[in-house]
Amino acid sequence: MDKKALRKQIAEKKRAMTPAQIEKKSGELTRLFLQTEQYQKAKAVYGYLSYNQEVRTEAILRQALKDGKTVAVPKVYGQEMKFILLTDFDRLEKSSLGIPEPIDDEPVANESQALVLMPGVAFTRAGDRMGYGGGFYDKFLAREPEHPTVALCYDFQIVDTLPTEEFDVPVDLVLWA
Repeated sequence: MDKKALRKQIAEKKRAMTPAQIEKKSGELTRLFLQTEQYQKAKAVYGYLSYNQEVRTEAILRQALKDGKTVAVPKVYGQEMKFILLTDFDRLEKSSLGIPEPIDDEPVANESQALVLMPGVAFTRAGDRMGYGGGFYDKFLAREPEHPTVALCYDFQIVDTLPTEEFDVPVDLVLWA
């Protein structure tokens, strides 16, 4: 299946989920994620802010702050994405695409070993990832390859194989529920 057809198929399955299903699966994935060695060892977490029917990440980010970890979330500037430190969830607004982002442009996070939560459309168990098509995370990880990465997804987002390109950066660990 090509990327466009797979994106459409996954989007339809996500839209079919009820809010209760999203919350239940997100809760399971939050619990699994917080138990991982990657999270336990991380001094910093770079996490996306959930959009539409994505796995909810706010509980993870709030727990990371409670655990004394540095937390940063992405903000897009044209074709570039930077992670901005997050300390106040009231300092967020929706971007032109409807994705929550920090209102502030700084401070820019600079933790070279921060654990990065990877959003995506589909994943393989081995860590291949198909994103939404902007390449923001692949470009970021090409510039800063030392970051460990974890993806959270619904079980229907796990596929046997994905069409990958040479610039696609695989994920270290994929968790699904």
